[in-house]
Amino acid sequence: MLLNELVVTSQAVAATRSRLAKVDALAALLSRLAPDEVVIAVGLLLGGPRQGRLGVGWRSAAGIDVAPVAVPALTLLEVDETFERLAAVSGNGSAATRADMLAGLMVRAAADEQRFLVHVLLGEMRTGALEGVLIDAIAAATGVPVAQVRRAAMLSGSLAATAALALGPDAAALADVSLRVGVAVRPMLAASAATVSEALEATGGASVEYKLDGARIQVHRDGDEVHVFTRSLADITHRVPEVVDAVRRLELQTAIFDGETLTLDEAGVPRPFQQTMSRFGADAAREALLRPWFFDLLHLDGRDLLDEPQSQRRAELLRVAPDLTIPGVTTEDPAVAEAFSLEALAQGHEGVVVKASDAPYTAGRRGSGWVKVKPVHTYDLVVLACEWGSGRRQGWLSNLHLGAYDPTGEFGDPGGFVMVGKTFKGLTDELLSWQTERFTQLEVRRTRGTVWVEPVTVVEIAIDGVQASPRYPGGIALRFARVKRYRDDKRADEADTIQTLRSLLRV
Repeated sequence: MLLNELVVTSQAVAATRSRLAKVDALAALLSRLAPDEVVIAVGLLLGGPRQGRLGVGWRSAAGIDVAPVAVPALTLLEVDETFERLAAVSGNGSAATRADMLAGLMVRAAADEQRFLVHVLLGEMRTGALEGVLIDAIAAATGVPVAQVRRAAMLSGSLAATAALALGPDAAALADVSLRVGVAVRPMLAASAATVSEALEATGGASVEYKLDGARIQVHRDGDEVHVFTRSLADITHRVPEVVDAVRRLELQTAIFDGETLTLDEAGVPRPFQQTMSRFGADAAREALLRPWFFDLLHLDGRDLLDEPQSQRRAELLRVAPDLTIPGVTTEDPAVAEAFSLEALAQGHEGVVVKASDAPYTAGRRGSGWVKVKPVHTYDLVVLACEWGSGRRQGWLSNLHLGAYDPTGEFGDPGGFVMVGKTFKGLTDELLSWQTERFTQLEVRRTRGTVWVEPVTVVEIAIDGVQASPRYPGGIALRFARVKRYRDDKRADEADTIQTLRSLLRV
């Protein structure tokens, strides 16, 4: 199949709000794929090449400026072959080698294909081809029940592999996909609520547990063999020996745990999230020890617990790993739950997760079985620039570059603004139209894909916090930023300061 067919489908999916139209377009594409193209195509649609990280950064991808071809001729297999070679490059001069390989690929691509490939390489795919839609599309293309496709995807940990199996000669084999110790499964996700009382209304009787500001981990043990996986199912076993040792000390033979890991200071207070994540790097130092905390148990000594109620899974977890179980309280009383939530915050944690006592573990899905409750921070920041959108947002200025006020000039010019992050989340069509008109009027210069503007527009941004980051001059980056509203009532010099945002770092 030509890459262009996938790009055209991706654009059609991004351009419509209709879930049915998205499913129909993707199902038609999947039906035309050759067997050896399925995993490649699904990976590209989701922005995750089958090879994983390719070592290509923004400077390499965006810096390639070659003329596109007029007639698309690049195939999926040719793209995959180049990605395979990119993934294999290492050693001195690897950056230059990758740049040459990438240029050799781009010179054979049409303009839309070039843009698509850059988004894939940089992990910036926002096509609307989300996993849930693709699951429905796989079912539509094969006639396999959606529930069967979804369960196979969550238990195998790979939607691409699930698609290949469903579209292969023996789709019935999907029914044989099962939970296996050593094979990571997609983690269950939590919905959100503004208050603990609201969460309890959704769950009924529940286990209210600390929500840690750590890194999600899934730990598999089979005898003395232990594997630790991240939220994205990457194997990081060799980077977290203390987690491995903690699980090896438990008196059991086989198990699959779901939980978090984080570093604590001398007083037992969680250190900043970024310090935990730094341990996952390839060259991570070992000074800061990670502490594992588990909140679910999916398998124990030959018995799968996925479909058991949460109360039973937690009881088993407390029995086999009491010292590693996240603190919680079982209640249906909002007053008790609220008091526990305040305790969690006082201990330096993010908030709580309210888990319905009768809920099974629905891997890879977000439903009302788990509901997270944590304070939301809002800050007034200044728009420094805006990037042109793609897909359904083509022709609109979308992704905002956000700056905090620096009255003292600690990180630049006195009275200037320090960039702290970007966001395209929370923008309605109305806001997109408004800001496109406004920011083109405030334009001071342009770079490729970006319009830089006079720093005079204040926007209220909700964030979950900040993290240390060398990417921006202020040393911090926003976490999960989303637009709440524009503040016409505020001047830019009334925006929140970089010093205020930096105070959110718990150092």
